[in-house]
Amino acid sequence: MQYVRLVPADHNAPPPRSDLGPEAGARRVPGQDPRVQWVASLAVVVVGAVTIRPMGFTGQGLAVAVLFVVNAAALLARRLPEHRVSPRLVLAWLTVGVVAAAALIGVSSSGTGYLFAFFLSGHIGYRLETRPALVLAGLCSLLCGAVLFFRLGPGYEALPWVFGLLTGLPVVMGILNRTQRQAVRAAIEAAEAAERAARAEARTAVLSERSRIARDVHDVLAHSLAGINMQLELADALMDTGDLDKVREAHDKAHGLVKDSLRQAQWTVHALREDALPLRETLTAMLESSGHHDALTVNGTVRDVPARVTQDLLRIAQEALTNAARHAPGGEVRAELTYTAEAIVMRVRNGPATREASAGVGSGMGLIGMRERVALLNGTLTAGPITEGPHRNGWQVEAVIPA
Repeated sequence: MQYVRLVPADHNAPPPRSDLGPEAGARRVPGQDPRVQWVASLAVVVVGAVTIRPMGFTGQGLAVAVLFVVNAAALLARRLPEHRVSPRLVLAWLTVGVVAAAALIGVSSSGTGYLFAFFLSGHIGYRLETRPALVLAGLCSLLCGAVLFFRLGPGYEALPWVFGLLTGLPVVMGILNRTQRQAVRAAIEAAEAAERAARAEARTAVLSERSRIARDVHDVLAHSLAGINMQLELADALMDTGDLDKVREAHDKAHGLVKDSLRQAQWTVHALREDALPLRETLTAMLESSGHHDALTVNGTVRDVPARVTQDLLRIAQEALTNAARHAPGGEVRAELTYTAEAIVMRVRNGPATREASAGVGSGMGLIGMRERVALLNGTLTAGPITEGPHRNGWQVEAVIPA
């Protein structure tokens, strides 16, 4: 079993970028730098203003000027954010741009008006879905080719009609750019989803670790401190009676509980540090420290047990021994480890009490903590009185952990 070291979050670190807008993915696509596109659009407009003729305020010059303005506006509008323009408006604006580009080719006598058609066709593929993009690009080719083929304006003399049919080809490049942009956006969204999942998993791991530490702290402190407090209160009460022997006895018990608490605290530190404790040897030491010698029986072929399983089994055994000392003082305690191919089974049994039990009240969390530990290992735990056999009238705790 492997463990992951939990690293505290850096609260001063900047939050992850989760506010990527619709253009965020596109900016990462090669060739889609907004500054480059903006410069290219301005270059087409400036070159057109210098070369397209005639331009004026009357007659053909006025028509060329109006169409030039419409084409320039349609071209520069491609930098509008996608989320601010509805698909219908995009289709309408690009359709108007295509018609204006074809008209400009026919009305103008010279210049680079055809560049508007090429650039708009490329943006059609980038901005629209594949089917409407191909339809609109085909319309652009037909309109430009028809203007030149049927000689609908003076511009036909400068360009062959086949050239007009080529104005729709850049739509392919636009479609490829759009596909690449969508792939990058999908990758970004997948990375963000993975990051959110990792954060959620880390938080779950932190909460699980806190629960484990809480159980360990309870196992070490709850019973031991309660017992120490009870013995000290008893000693205080006996001071008034003058029975020094019983005072010393209560003091010795409290001192023994302190030693036991220190020993348990050491085990807890080992567990929290995830040190690998040998299960059989440590369980034997626990039993002997509780006054039960040669109380462990091992069945089956002993094998290495994952550190987490070892820690939890030792905690369960510790809780069972503490409960036995509290509720059945003087009773015989036996522990059994059984190794099988399918599972490892640990049983802790105690016989009936041979002397009066202390009138203490537990926290009620011991059995709950044991069940939680076993559940986290996909095992089962049973605890209850023994109704038959040599340990009848005693108590047994059995934990079964799958191999």
